[in-house]
Formats: sequence, C-alpha cells, structure tokens
Amino acid sequence: MGNVYLITGASSDVGCALIERLYQEGDIFIAQGAGDLKGLADLCQAHPGAIRTYDVDLTNEAALCAFIEDVQKNCPAPTHFVHLPALRVVNTKFKKFDEERFELDLSVQVRSAVALCKAFVPGMAKAKKGRVLFMLTSYLLGMPPKNTAAYVMAKSALAGLAKSLAADYASFGVTVNCVAPSMMETKFLAETSDLIVQASAEANPMGRNARPSDVVPAMAFLLSDEAGFITGVTLPITGGSAL
Repeated sequence: MGNVYLITGASSDVGCALIERLYQEGDIFIAQGAGDLKGLADLCQAHPGAIRTYDVDLTNEAALCAFIEDVQKNCPAPTHFVHLPALRVVNTKFKKFDEERFELDLSVQVRSAVALCKAFVPGMAKAKKGRVLFMLTSYLLGMPPKNTAAYVMAKSALAGLAKSLAADYASFGVTVNCVAPSMMETKFLAETSDLIVQASAEANPMGRNARPSDVVPAMAFLLSDEAGFITGVTLPITGGSAL
C-alpha cells in the first residue's frame, strides 16, 4: 500500500488539484468536503477505489467526531494530513464584526484541526513518519488588508497550532508545515468583490493573483520524503507581494 492522505477541504479547487498532483498507484485519499462532493466526482472516476469521500460539516462537533470514528474504524491510518478548509473571506469593518460567523470559522479551521491532529498525529509519531500541512494566508505576512480581522485571527490560531505541533513531534519524524499563498483565484473568492480581486492582481509584482497550479507543487514538496528535514515553516507563495 502507498501513502494514506487525509485531506479536509478536499473538494476545493486546491484540494482537487492536490489529489491529482499527488496520486500514485496504491495511494488512498480520505477526502472530506461539506455539501460539495460533486467536485471530486471526476477524480473518483479517474482513480476508482483510491478516493474515499466524506460529506462532513466541520462546524458540527458530533459530525466531526463521527467522521473521525469512521476513519479510525474503516480506513488505514493516515500517513499525511492536509487541512485546507475555511469559511469564505467576508470583508467587513471591525465595528460590524460578526461573532457568530467567527465562531463557525474557528470550528472549521481550528477546532477541527485540533481534533483531527489529536486523533491521527500520535499514530504518525508511533510509526516514526508523517506529514502535516496547513493552509494559511499571506495576510499573516506583514500588515494584512483592512477589514479582514476574523479571517486573520482564525489563520493566526492555526499558525500557532502548527508551530506547537512542529515542536512537539519533530523528534518522532513528523513534520508540520504551512503554505501562505497570496490571493488565489478560486471559487473561495465568491464573496469577495471583483474590485478587490482586480486590485490585488494589479498590486502583485507578477501582475496577477495566485492560481492553484502555483501553490500545489509547493504543497506536494512539503508532503514529500525529500522535505523530511523541514518542519515548523510557513512558505510564502505570493509572487513577491509578501515575503
């Protein structure tokens, strides 16, 4: 058997591109999405039996626990864990900060990551090998854009978790890293105005926003055997806009 990849947010544009990039015969992908699994249909058809899909609302604690229990019972132990999900960015002035939505985003991004790492990273440590990778944002590099407090706060918590896990598990052969792309043109931007997207592209030294094809190769490297001596890092993928 090959690698076993547990990927949350697998039905996203980045998740689908990452599965396509990583796939080798014998690999298994445990792919979580939330109400959008049809995005994985082509991959499931192309790689029959390799992708096990789960429709799980990560804001629902009971659903998350059931997901973890089912994976532990019915799937091989993950060798890699990639955590991609987040609520879409909503640019909102701080005086209109939406506490309820922020709590949901914390559940999607941070609480689920904690629960999944508690469930599966100790097994990687026991095997003396594992890879964990979180999706952050270039908004954490230097001064973030205005009106993004909720998103930046959630990603900052996730970054702190990654640093702590890297310190705790380095001696066990488990690496924990992050990628921090600049604005990436995917369906994730559905609630971001076209003016903001265009302004971001124009401000980038390369004259455009990032694409999944810019980010996925770096992710694949950090998940590879060749990156075994790299842990606790956040890799900017920004076209030079934030370093």
